Amino acid sequence: MKLSIKSDYGVRAVFGLSKHYGTGKAIRIEKLAKEQGIPANYLVQILLELKNHGIVTSQRGKEGGYLLAKAPSEVSFGDVLRCIHGTIFETPAMEDGEVHQVLRNSWVQLQTVLDETANKLTFDKLIVMAQGDQEMYYI
Repeated sequence: MKLSIKSDYGVRAVFGLSKHYGTGKAIRIEKLAKEQGIPANYLVQILLELKNHGIVTSQRGKEGGYLLAKAPSEVSFGDVLRCIHGTIFETPAMEDGEVHQVLRNSWVQLQTVLDETANKLTFDKLIVMAQGDQEMYYI
């Protein structure tokens, strides 16, 4: 299973917006793109998809840009991946009547585990983990 670069960029964008959530201020595309290493022209497309799914919102004007529509605790990896790709994990074998039931059940089990894991990874938790990494130092 291989996810696209678009899913990686989508997660990075939400992570970046989560880091700025506490300020209550919108972040400009150029700044977010630079901070997260995402091409700005591609980021625009991703942010529009995230906006259409209610994950981010935009603000016009001099102080305009993008910000999370919900608290980072209410947005998960799963939300972002489903926004960009639809179902996180899908295989034709799950619907194929010629595939042995044991195998289909195994695919469903794998899908369930991936969904549950992606849903547990909320962006507030990721921000806390990232802050912990910055506070650590080595002698």
